Amino acid sequence: MSKLYFSYSAMNAGKSTALLQVAHNYEERGMNVYLLTAKMDTRDGQGFISSRIGIKHECDTYDEKDNLFEKIREQSPISCVLIDEAHWLSPKHIDELAHVADELHIPVMCYGLRTDFKGNLFPGSERLLALADTLREIRTICHCGKKATMVLRLGENGKVLQDGPQNQVGGNESYVSVCRKHWKEAVK
Repeated sequence: MSKLYFSYSAMNAGKSTALLQVAHNYEERGMNVYLLTAKMDTRDGQGFISSRIGIKHECDTYDEKDNLFEKIREQSPISCVLIDEAHWLSPKHIDELAHVADELHIPVMCYGLRTDFKGNLFPGSERLLALADTLREIRTICHCGKKATMVLRLGENGKVLQDGPQNQVGGNESYVSVCRKHWKEAVK
């Protein structure tokens, strides 16, 4: 039986690096993988998954209009589906991915954030937490050395922002991962 996996963390924990390592492992064995990321993420050009340590891989993209079950079925034969920025998936997309695992018998590995900068679950992450067969936490650390579980969004001046859209593309210039204690102190 194929499974739906959700590997989650705060920012800068190595989610994309882990995904790219999985892709490498499959491809090294001559297996086809199908990589997807959000169309809105154009930090390194559209159609690429990249990591902060400098590795990247070409991929397909999705947006809210896509039927992921159909999109994946058209790629056959594939051995595994790997999805970066899974927190931007819609709950409908997650249902389609569960259908891929159950009906097409292809493992689906999703990598993304659990919560946004306000401490709220992303809709895609919430549905993944409900449906995934396997949940994996990828850990990173706060500046104090404790496990970072929250994300702060920073403005241009480095000030912590508390308002704004949930979905906003950014990296180290816009986000910092912190423990819950330091997140609560920063958003007071």
